[in-house]
Amino acid sequence: MSYLVLARKYRPKTFSELVGQEHVVQALSNALTQQRLHHAYLFTGTRGVGKTTVSRILAKSLNCQGPDGQGGITATPCGVCQACVDIDSGRFVDYTELDAASNRGVDEVQALLEQAVYKPVQGRFKVFMIDEVHMLTNTAFNAMLKTLEEPPEYLKFVLATTDPQKVPVTVLSRCLQFNLRPMAPETVLEHLQRVLAAEGVPADTPALRLLARAARGSMRDALSLADQAIAFGAGKLEEASVRLMLGSVDRSHVFRLIDALARGDGKTVVDTTETLRLHGLSAASTLEEMSTVLQRMAVLQAVPPSADDPDPDAAELARLAALMPVDETQLLYSMCLHGRAELGLAPDEYAALTMVLLRLLAFKPAAGATRPPAEKKTPPEAATALLPEGHADRPGDGAAPGDATPVQALSQGAPDIPVAAAPPGRMLPVIEPPAAPAASARPGLNSPARPAALAQAGAPVMAMPVRQQSEPGPRTGPRPEPTTLRPEFAEDRSAAAVSGPRSDFTPTEEGEFWYATVRQLVKTEAVAAMVRELAVQSQLVARDTGHWMLRVERESLNHAGNREKLQNALRAAGHDVSLSVEVGTIIDCPARRNAAAAKERQRAAEEVILNDPLVQSMMRDFGAKIVPGSIKPVKNP
Repeated sequence: MSYLVLARKYRPKTFSELVGQEHVVQALSNALTQQRLHHAYLFTGTRGVGKTTVSRILAKSLNCQGPDGQGGITATPCGVCQACVDIDSGRFVDYTELDAASNRGVDEVQALLEQAVYKPVQGRFKVFMIDEVHMLTNTAFNAMLKTLEEPPEYLKFVLATTDPQKVPVTVLSRCLQFNLRPMAPETVLEHLQRVLAAEGVPADTPALRLLARAARGSMRDALSLADQAIAFGAGKLEEASVRLMLGSVDRSHVFRLIDALARGDGKTVVDTTETLRLHGLSAASTLEEMSTVLQRMAVLQAVPPSADDPDPDAAELARLAALMPVDETQLLYSMCLHGRAELGLAPDEYAALTMVLLRLLAFKPAAGATRPPAEKKTPPEAATALLPEGHADRPGDGAAPGDATPVQALSQGAPDIPVAAAPPGRMLPVIEPPAAPAASARPGLNSPARPAALAQAGAPVMAMPVRQQSEPGPRTGPRPEPTTLRPEFAEDRSAAAVSGPRSDFTPTEEGEFWYATVRQLVKTEAVAAMVRELAVQSQLVARDTGHWMLRVERESLNHAGNREKLQNALRAAGHDVSLSVEVGTIIDCPARRNAAAAKERQRAAEEVILNDPLVQSMMRDFGAKIVPGSIKPVKNP
């Protein structure tokens, strides 16, 4: 006797045996019970979720005659009458299945529709089932539209497709559409356990869990893989043999990789990837499994774990979720997803896997107080933006006035303001000017006292039309050296700059001390990334000899790892204290102080430009306008 594969042997024959599609079963059962029958049904969904199975059960429900031959339309076909038996065996004369993938032309569809004029021979209804209906040609679709819209009362259409987007809307509007969802791994696992128990095949739960995940929502794929695993394991399913058959990566390797990445252990990462190479395990499977584990970790970091979680890996997942910071979990998850696309580009997929994993270590915030120069991500001068004016540490303070370039000479009074570059050939001009002051209020453009006056007022550079580099033109002096612009320490590429730090703050007793402390930490690069965000966006509420209390507004900053790194940085800077962080409303933090200072400099810069006699005369005589956002305070060279 020939062997019947599990996917065919255990195909559901009634709605009660159908798993994972309760929404479709409920709708069809109620319609059959109440005799509210549509003339055309469209079942959509990925492969192996039950489209053809539902169509056969529906055909049996419409034509079931009952064990005694007196039955009618029912949601629970008997399965023993002649109609049910013939439909299950595929020889019922009034049930026609057409494979549109191989019969996609108008001639095949017309041949099918010619049978519609004849009443059922054996059953109560004729049922035309067209599988992969999206493969039909446009002419074939047009040929069936009229019959599909108004079929005879004894005719029912059942259409199935894996790609409903390719079905014309004229067909969709004539059908009752049901979307069969992909099976959840837990649903597939439970069904596999029932099937293998009925078959008498011993199976480990971890092995079945691997098959359920490998099926990717398809019950037919799961049963086919189970058939293959039974043959591979000589009649039994064990995790080791199933993992070897699927080429899946043992989760112990994945856990080891994530643990090493969380601890910053690059050697273990490289050694583990070399182990994967020696065992011939797939690099793509490794990244896929890591993505699954990281997703579970992210959920555990956001929601407390359940005490009755049946997953045997729950304890290890909880440990890794507590070990790796939330931001690093999200970063590594994104890298694993995008890293799969890089495997095919590299000459060696294991080398590509190693680079994807080491990328996290390259972006991982340093835990020490000072990072080596090779790991610098921001200029060393990033913290000097918060130094008060006239501070001795500011570069350029010791330069002689005669050494400054023309731009530098205008910026001596505004050391914290960055120079704004104007587009070639454009005026920087945008804010409507106030009434022009008296001509004698300020020196003229060519007055020798003009640069000094602008420098004394802290004026920004007025960007006039800029000559293209390729245009010839005389230069009045040597070309100035390019000025390195230093980003504001709370306004660089951090998350605070995206949302915009608030500029309102109320000075507090501890605010100035915390401001100076954080400025020193940033200047020495003792803090970076999320640790720096915690420092600049927190308020020092209270401090004593051995303990400081900080307050933040965002819960995401209050992370144990970031708090510990900031505490280590403070101890390295000479503050041997322990930190505690609370969440609440803050009124004074370094970020707000810096934003307030920047806002005031911007206001002063705009005021200087608007009050400039030359700017006012150009707007008055030539209709010039100031381009919005083009006025920027200049920065100390």
